[in-house]
Amino acid sequence: MGTLKPETRYRGWAYARGGDYHRNLNPNWSYAPTYLQKMAFVRKFIISLPRETRILDVGCGEGVLVEEFRHRGWNIQGIDLNYESDYVLRGSACRIPFQDQSVGLVLFLDVLEHLAFEEQPKALEEFYRVLSPKGYLVLSIPNLSHLNSRYLLTRRGRLDRTDSEINHVGERPYWENVQLLTKSRFTIVRQTGITFTLPFIYRRVICKQPAKYRWLHDLLEPLARALPSFAMLNIFVCQKAA
Repeated sequence: MGTLKPETRYRGWAYARGGDYHRNLNPNWSYAPTYLQKMAFVRKFIISLPRETRILDVGCGEGVLVEEFRHRGWNIQGIDLNYESDYVLRGSACRIPFQDQSVGLVLFLDVLEHLAFEEQPKALEEFYRVLSPKGYLVLSIPNLSHLNSRYLLTRRGRLDRTDSEINHVGERPYWENVQLLTKSRFTIVRQTGITFTLPFIYRRVICKQPAKYRWLHDLLEPLARALPSFAMLNIFVCQKAA
């Protein structure tokens, strides 16, 4: 793998095998168009908040957003079980080393599905604990019931998973994620979809050559936003009660 950069003290899981693959994004990664749309949404949301907002990015991997926004003067910290650096503390989403009501925004991007079902409420309870009143939780979560998954289930009796069931042990369909968040006392104030998985077009065209057909992926985005329960990725902006 080569020598670690001085600021990187630990890489586990996929980072041990593939290095900093979010920071060094491969445009031909099949997930790249989705990732870029997600990051654009999150960046826009962050800059809409007051500059003094304290931000915690949980499960942030290399800490792409942490490094970017800290350099821009924001108070932001990353935490990840499989990574440690100058920007990222090594730790668990279920045991966050922050005081009660000390954070204005928690990011949890493409992480919930990696937790076992019994761990998901524990993580959400931790976020509720560390968030200040009216604080925000922004999650991006793969949707097991996206359009192509429904099509394949009907035609062939199988699901179109966003990753293997070993990696996504807690992947759920859209409405189960909505129920989980509301049961955890969060109010969903905004939601959107990313990546409209039009049968045949998504897997056979866009995923095969994502750099070449990113324009086609983005052309379908209005459908993903309008129909989040059919999109491959859902973003939920949630708020803690006052």
